[in-house]
Amino acid sequence: MKILVRLPNWLGDMVMSVAFMHRLRILYPEASISVIAKRSIDELLIFFPPTVHRFVFDKVEFPGLPGLWKFGRQIKKTEKFDVFFSLPDSFSSAVIGFASGAKSRVGYKSQGRSFLLTHSYAKAGNLHRVHEYLQLLEFFTKQAAPVARVELLHQFTRKQHVVVNINSEASSRRLTVTKAVEMIDTLRQNVQEEIVLIGAPKEKLFVNQVYQKLQCTDGIENLAGKTPLVQLVELLGSARMMLSTDSGPAHLANALGTQTIVLFGAGNESNTAPFNANLNSVVRLGKLSCEPCLKNTCVRYDVPQCLQQLSSEMIVNRVVHQLQQAP
Repeated sequence: MKILVRLPNWLGDMVMSVAFMHRLRILYPEASISVIAKRSIDELLIFFPPTVHRFVFDKVEFPGLPGLWKFGRQIKKTEKFDVFFSLPDSFSSAVIGFASGAKSRVGYKSQGRSFLLTHSYAKAGNLHRVHEYLQLLEFFTKQAAPVARVELLHQFTRKQHVVVNINSEASSRRLTVTKAVEMIDTLRQNVQEEIVLIGAPKEKLFVNQVYQKLQCTDGIENLAGKTPLVQLVELLGSARMMLSTDSGPAHLANALGTQTIVLFGAGNESNTAPFNANLNSVVRLGKLSCEPCLKNTCVRYDVPQCLQQLSSEMIVNRVVHQLQQAP
């Protein structure tokens, strides 16, 4: 059997899909498994279970509906697949699967795409994203999935640094400059480990603003915009701990076996917290009637108070306690 999987488009979701890939290999030990990944996060496949083909989709190279069709037909020329799994709920992913010519095309009902799929299912509500992916496999195979674990494959050795991520794609999940400065200053005063600040290239300016306002930068390295994905994986996989907002790097650290403390504002930790609970600690204010919301921009306050009102001392005490427990 030849199986093709369209992996999710966001870093955190792609990390969480690794449980699906591990389970797929258990269910189909003799199958030839290939994947489609979005350009810019496709390098993460180095740390996934081995696959035969790694197709990389770039919407700039394959724009619009004609581009989706062309990309799918190129896949068909490379390999004829028996089963296609669409982990994203997007219409575009189903178009690629249809164009690939896969005999069975599996996905959740969404965006009116069911006619492009041979097996479409209604998604259950209030599931963690990992279980959403695994349940799709359960629906198709009619076999229950055991307790899952999200694990990326690596051999990095543990070093003496703490990674701090103050960023997020959504403003409702990102710390303000003043809150970030307050928290990092408090952290610097209470831990001995080197502190490493990270951020994507587009977040570099924001992190630089925070870095420049810190009381003391001794033992603090600013790597925002300087860590391509593979280097970021190594940095997180070798860290003693990560302190982060709800973001893709938090999921990445958790899947690499690093202790992670995540500050939740918007977003529901029941659905999107880093999955390995033994490696993850959630910090939430829990005092506002609007918590948790799913808005990318706070619609109630100029500054998201669910994050702004978090006590920096409480956050850092959590970090210190976790560091004492960590090997």
